[in-house]
Amino acid sequence: MIRAAVVGASGYTGAELLRILAGHAEVEITCVTSRQSAGEKISSVFPSLTNRVDLICDPLDRDVICSKADFIFVALPHKSAMEIVPELLEAGKKVVDLSADYRLKKSEVYEAWYQPHSSPQLLGEAVYGLPEIYRDRIPQARLVANPGCYPTSIILGMAPLLKAGVIHPESLIVDSKSGTSGAGRSLKQGSLFCEVNESFRAYGIGQHRHTPEIEQVLGDLAGRELMISFTPHLLPVNRGILSTCYATLVEKISTGELLEIFRKFYHNESFVRIFPEGLFPDVAFVRGANFCDIGLTADPRTERVIVVSAIDNLVKGAAGQAVQNMNLMMGLSESEGLGALPVFP
Repeated sequence: MIRAAVVGASGYTGAELLRILAGHAEVEITCVTSRQSAGEKISSVFPSLTNRVDLICDPLDRDVICSKADFIFVALPHKSAMEIVPELLEAGKKVVDLSADYRLKKSEVYEAWYQPHSSPQLLGEAVYGLPEIYRDRIPQARLVANPGCYPTSIILGMAPLLKAGVIHPESLIVDSKSGTSGAGRSLKQGSLFCEVNESFRAYGIGQHRHTPEIEQVLGDLAGRELMISFTPHLLPVNRGILSTCYATLVEKISTGELLEIFRKFYHNESFVRIFPEGLFPDVAFVRGANFCDIGLTADPRTERVIVVSAIDNLVKGAAGQAVQNMNLMMGLSESEGLGALPVFP
């Protein structure tokens, strides 16, 4: 049995981790931490966990965490994560970090988009935790950098095309929409009900911090550096990301032929579902599950391919993918604890 800790358990991602881990046959949740809720039961913070996860929230203390757990999920904001992750690794623990602190390989890139990095020596060691792309590296890792939610939806949507060489990488344009839980649980004016309800807007235009993460992995797949145009939008829904990706085709190719490229690329992937021609994903069809749904079409008039992908930003975009990574790191079945179908309607 794996003794697991969730550091930063009082956020939406922390709550989703606890929900999934509570149903994992090989995991015992032995530690939860929260700065603002220390001393309280986590089930009083999230009543949905009542009688299933009733642990008292500990303060953020390395010695306490390490004495209680062997595997640690760090669900803290960027900057806060890098303050504790090196100490956990020094104590011999395996870590999945859900912040952005270890996703980028170059410290200068991280510092250009975030802030100075206090442990840049770990950037080269951290494995980017997108199993469908880097599965061979994850089992040996002691530190996995769990991908961002937007990057997960975009990378999975574009990887087969880049590997097959059927698009011009420099032509890639991405239009993504996210539910409000992607902004986190802390109080922000832009996330208030009256600000979000009956509203739909773009944000972070030309400067969203997920941009270099997306470019890093897509460049790895393309075999060269590339830049994309990426614009995120805020949807008035709780969960879900829908990404629409546009790219110019190298030569004429049919929708059916492109779908066959995707089916071959993901033929052994239980969490990627390729829709048949004429059908496209909906965030409602992935709610609460670890799936990435993908649909596409070739547009002969513009000579472009249009790929639509959908994930639950809190599951495949965060907590579910973190558990998927833990399963690989601990030698378990990759799908253990992640068998739930989407909640619909």
